[in-house]
Amino acid sequence: MGTNDRSVVVTGMGATTPLGGDVASTWSAMLAGRSGVKALTEDWAKDLPARIAGVAAVDPAEIVGRVQARRMDRCEQFAVVAAREAWADAGAPEVDPERLGVSVTSGIGGIGSTLAAYDVLKEKGWQRINPFTVPMLMPNGSAGLISIELGAQAGAHAPVSACASGAEAVGYAIDMIKSGRADVVVAGGTEAAIMALNLGAFAVMRALSLRNDEPERASRPWDKGRDGFVLGEGAGMMVLESAEHAAARGANVYAIAAGAGYSSDGHHIAHPHPEGAGVRLAMQRALANAGVSADQIAHVNAHATSTPEGDVLEAQAIRSALGEDAERVIVSSTKSMTGHLLGGAGAVESVAAIMALKDRVAPPTINLEVPDDGVEVTVSSEPRPLNAGGREPMAVLNNAFGFGGHNVSVVFVAP
Repeated sequence: MGTNDRSVVVTGMGATTPLGGDVASTWSAMLAGRSGVKALTEDWAKDLPARIAGVAAVDPAEIVGRVQARRMDRCEQFAVVAAREAWADAGAPEVDPERLGVSVTSGIGGIGSTLAAYDVLKEKGWQRINPFTVPMLMPNGSAGLISIELGAQAGAHAPVSACASGAEAVGYAIDMIKSGRADVVVAGGTEAAIMALNLGAFAVMRALSLRNDEPERASRPWDKGRDGFVLGEGAGMMVLESAEHAAARGANVYAIAAGAGYSSDGHHIAHPHPEGAGVRLAMQRALANAGVSADQIAHVNAHATSTPEGDVLEAQAIRSALGEDAERVIVSSTKSMTGHLLGGAGAVESVAAIMALKDRVAPPTINLEVPDDGVEVTVSSEPRPLNAGGREPMAVLNNAFGFGGHNVSVVFVAP
């Protein structure tokens, strides 16, 4: 067996989201169909067109400690909290530091720290800027902090591809292990962008839901009444290991991280390809890379953000990529409950896809009252048991797409 044939497994997971401060609380809330979206009551939000968001259920500063938190952007705090949970969940594996890697990213990075530093610059002068500002605003700051905490020396990477970033980081981690560069990699994505600039910028693009009077009903993927996404925050992390390394230490295995597929639309900076060609290609490449056939797929955790344009295109691409098997596959959008975590979305949703595979149940898509025309996939408003198309082992797909035309699909297979 060559290094590129190495099997990669998931041995630990962590998350902090609008639904809960860890994987267990987040997953149970998803199965219960609970929304984490609420009204923003802060003064800075009162004049914005969109005044709702998926605010994290647990303040990360309370977990990392106030002293350390002052040296970290909020997105970095989320990343460290979720990474610590994932690492502990994996049993804090003993691994040669030169064989331990990190692939953790953010779509925007420390935007809060950037804005805060600029305010200080204007009001008090450059001498009063926090000396930790640069490492707080770097998109790779989370990867650096986690690698320092764990002593990881195989490489610390932060692939940035907007809302596809978290999924791409997981895919990169799989490749690190398959290529023989590392035996263990902490992978995931994080985001903390709920602030006036981002809400205003997305709103002026007409990308956000303006359903301010009904926060919990605002994120409604595939529904005819959807009017845009809801901004969320948090992080998702996982520990990936070579199967050999995991077996040698008797680790618990959640799933096989079988492979990933990538494509770029080459079409528009903010609009998806009108035929969903890139989305379909990413899924097809993911299946090929993973060595998985369409009849093994039981569930897709879709990117479906609740935007008028993207949701139907993705549904049609899923139908095209999976062919006849698409009819029995249960498709979910957990963004209906968490909102859109941007660079953290693909990682949190990979965790959700793995939990669905583990428990053999797909989480619901809430707020779907009247499916839009052209949604020819099976989306359920209730949790649904999963069944493969007669071929084992069962597998699931996670999709993530980003501005710039980035498309990533990741495949996880039952161990």
